[in-house]
Amino acid sequence: MTPEWDESPGEPEGSPVADLAGETAEEAEAAAVVEADLARLASERDEYLDALRRVQADFENYRKRMLREQTALVERATEGLVEQLLPVLDSLELAVRNAEPGESAESDKLLKGVELVFAELLGVLEKAGLRRIDAEDRPFDPNLHEAVMQVDGEHEEPVVADVMRTGYELKGRVLRPAMVKVARRHAAE
Repeated sequence: MTPEWDESPGEPEGSPVADLAGETAEEAEAAAVVEADLARLASERDEYLDALRRVQADFENYRKRMLREQTALVERATEGLVEQLLPVLDSLELAVRNAEPGESAESDKLLKGVELVFAELLGVLEKAGLRRIDAEDRPFDPNLHEAVMQVDGEHEEPVVADVMRTGYELKGRVLRPAMVKVARRHAAE
């Protein structure tokens, strides 16, 4: 008896070669699924990474904005307090300027105490950013000076002749302009 040959192409079922070919097709299909999953996961990862970066940038911007707002709030509060203390500073300055030393030992001690309080208060306010506006014998600047009197002088341009009330700046901004007497040569001369 002669064996019958199957005329169909390929190996007969159950042969080792056919099993390898089936596994290879299954493996290729599985590899394609894995690659598709991997591509999908990489895409998701990129989306999450972009979202994370946006959230980080938003948070950093929020943190910077909050810091600016808190700093501005503290500066406004400081400005308000310093403005309220300026009349006290003026009163102490007037007391020191108008005191006559040598009247008695007690008045000298009192004057010394007022001078110390004035210097200490001025020092604390300067640490907070307060600065006196230096006005005497300077050219008149309407941004820094408030002219309340005018007298004859030698200069063509107006010059501060006398300071009636000290002006102050707080961290570079004029808190109160200096009240001044201005000297200027009249045009008729």
